[in-house]
Amino acid sequence: VQLQASGGGLVQAGDSLRLSCAASKRTISNNGMAWFRQAPGKEREFVSGISWNGGTLYADFVKGRFTISRDNAKSTVYLQMSSLKIEDTAVYFCAVHLWAGTSSQQSQYKYWGQGTLVTVSS
Repeated sequence: VQLQASGGGLVQAGDSLRLSCAASKRTISNNGMAWFRQAPGKEREFVSGISWNGGTLYADFVKGRFTISRDNAKSTVYLQMSSLKIEDTAVYFCAVHLWAGTSSQQSQYKYWGQGTLVTVSS
């Protein structure tokens, strides 16, 4: 399975951005998916996840600002980001979970996209 993340770019603080992650196979509709991010000099961290049937999970630092969704017909997961902050600057990665659920544990994800860069300026 190949994952193609897109939608990153340079925005100002307070702006919105939507990331997309398209999978090469429709079989991922049976798997949970998630977004992680890695800021410069920091470890990769969980942002948000969504189970096969739409159950969602968010890191505390994005609750109320980010919304994850998926379109199984398109084998695509989205991350709508609003009220962006400078500290949201990072490379955002999408990933496919081993099973139908989702979690914040990176070890439970078997396929990873190449990442898309989000830069938030003041």
